[in-house]
Amino acid sequence: MSRSRLVYIVLLFTAILVGTVDMRISSSRAFFRWRRALVEQDNLKRQLMRKELQLEELLNPSVISEHVNRGERVP
Repeated sequence: MSRSRLVYIVLLFTAILVGTVDMRISSSRAFFRWRRALVEQDNLKRQLMRKELQLEELLNPSVISEHVNRGERVP
């Protein structure tokens, strides 16, 4: 086997390994960005539900009357 062929094979193998590592790193970054967005979306949904409950509590007269009957301050 000639020296130039050996150099070509080594360079090709190195390029394939570098490409593989780059694709795995890119895949991991994309997965973690997706997962972080999903967690953030869940947190925003929870915050929205809390706000909806607070608003419902303010608008619902039965809740207000329960607070008044207990002697609590209405929020």
